[in-house]
Amino acid sequence: MVKKLLVALVACCAVVAVSSIARAQDETEKAIEKYRQMLKEDPWSNPGLLDADRGEGLWTTAAGPNKASLEKCDLGKGPGVVDGAFAELPRYFADANKVMDLETRLLWCIEKLQGAKREDLVKRPYPAGGQPVKDLGAIATYVASKSNGMKFAAKLDKAQEKVVVDEGQAIFFRRQGPHDFACATCHADSGKRIRLQGLPFLSEPKEAQQVVGQWPAYRVSTTQVMTMQHRMYDCYWQMRMPELEIGSDVSVALISYLIKSAEGGDIAAPGLKR
Repeated sequence: MVKKLLVALVACCAVVAVSSIARAQDETEKAIEKYRQMLKEDPWSNPGLLDADRGEGLWTTAAGPNKASLEKCDLGKGPGVVDGAFAELPRYFADANKVMDLETRLLWCIEKLQGAKREDLVKRPYPAGGQPVKDLGAIATYVASKSNGMKFAAKLDKAQEKVVVDEGQAIFFRRQGPHDFACATCHADSGKRIRLQGLPFLSEPKEAQQVVGQWPAYRVSTTQVMTMQHRMYDCYWQMRMPELEIGSDVSVALISYLIKSAEGGDIAAPGLKR
């Protein structure tokens, strides 16, 4: 009898605990959504726009050993054209003979136009918690913001592009690392959470369209803008995988797959994340 009572008591406590967690999750989501709504009502209050403004200045400022600006950087729509460029990336660039996402292309332009060394550019490219996004991320935020209100329209139909998208899909579902994780472990089902954070179903176009276009995004929890490359890096770190180098083939493949999955989705960058 006592044993049955103990089992019932434990079960009751478990139900109460689950119920409390669910309430906390709902309250957190409501508070975040209220904050997002406030920003929508006053878009200029988004802190990420400060970095977009800084990125615009960096785009036109002569820098590097060559004392050159990035105004001749071709993001796919012609030298210096930023309006709508992000909406059509990733894409294959013949001059580099590679498929590139936004940040990878910016790295290439900084190296070729401004004379910076790639090994310096890929060394610690992301800010520590609470620190502002670095210059590359600010430029990426500026370029992405110039596609705001547009839809993802990267064609990704060239042979080189199709190969990269397929590679990204394979990597997304491949279990690896010390904990046998894959991107799909967290992002291939609806309704999943990690702690209080909802996990989008990124291999499902409808959910991918709702979230992918919000990167780069201002993260309230770390008070900084996080770019898509930084998001990939952070996911790899959380899976305890080897460090994912910015602009690497793996990072570009994953981003290409996600953007293909989000094809037709709205771009609202910089977004706002928890």
